[in-house]
Amino acid sequence: MLQKFDARNRDLLVNINGLLKHRDEAGVSPFDSVVQGGDAVWEGLRLYNGRIFRLHAHLDRLRSSALALAFVEIPTHEQIIEEIKKTLSANNMTDEVHIRLTLTRGVKITSGMDPRLNQAGPTLIVLAEYKPPVYDKTGLRLLTTSIRRPTPDVLDPNIHHNNLLNSILAKIQANVAGVDDALMLDARGFVAETNATHLFVVSSGEVATPHTAACPEGITRAVVLELCQTAGIPHRIADLSLTEIYRADEIFCTGTMGELAAVAEVDGRPIGGGDMAGKPGPLTARLSELFRNLTAAEGEAVATA
Repeated sequence: MLQKFDARNRDLLVNINGLLKHRDEAGVSPFDSVVQGGDAVWEGLRLYNGRIFRLHAHLDRLRSSALALAFVEIPTHEQIIEEIKKTLSANNMTDEVHIRLTLTRGVKITSGMDPRLNQAGPTLIVLAEYKPPVYDKTGLRLLTTSIRRPTPDVLDPNIHHNNLLNSILAKIQANVAGVDDALMLDARGFVAETNATHLFVVSSGEVATPHTAACPEGITRAVVLELCQTAGIPHRIADLSLTEIYRADEIFCTGTMGELAAVAEVDGRPIGGGDMAGKPGPLTARLSELFRNLTAAEGEAVATA
């Protein structure tokens, strides 16, 4: 699975600290913390017919992550929303849009790791692209990678930070193996997530997902758990071993960029049995429909046609 260039994005205007610049001219300082050490936090948002789904939940997580990293200044939700609206308006965007928010600690007076060198900031980047959900809904192929997700005592996954090398290394292994994404384990050998999404397993009508000890607190993950509760679908949060992955009836991934997407195969083993082996299952389809209905009905209005 490789994303392709969308010609609608050829002349994007990118918002950096309120200034709108063409994608080929936009840039941040080489002294910015995101360049110096990946010292930044981020969020992915999705625009549905002029509305951003769970916008305040995303902004809450952005603020929480910035607080955990001791950012001196953090824009208010209202300030960020205004910059989002400005960016969408400048690009005439109302639907099929993914927004990448990045908040860096800011610009340093000289290169170095010490946050005390940051005497200007923060830097807010709003990148909005035409990008429909990126995953093939007919089923993803995963490979269990040797790259493990870090534990909270190493780098807390509940800080939604820009240090993504751990996941990038896992993705490289998946690419070399010719599959879509990598399945990552925690330090104990239990399933954490993929290199880019949360994971759900369906067995005997029950939906299960890993704890967040080694993966972020996902917004879409939380929505799926809410949908299960509302619809009366049995569900649990638990440690899941690879054995439970291999014998699952269904598996699906969740994330803002890809929504819900079925997993057809893990480590060369088709998921499910009989005629359903390697195909999206009924609970995956039901939850996907419930999710679509929710995103069509909810969201904060930020753009008009």
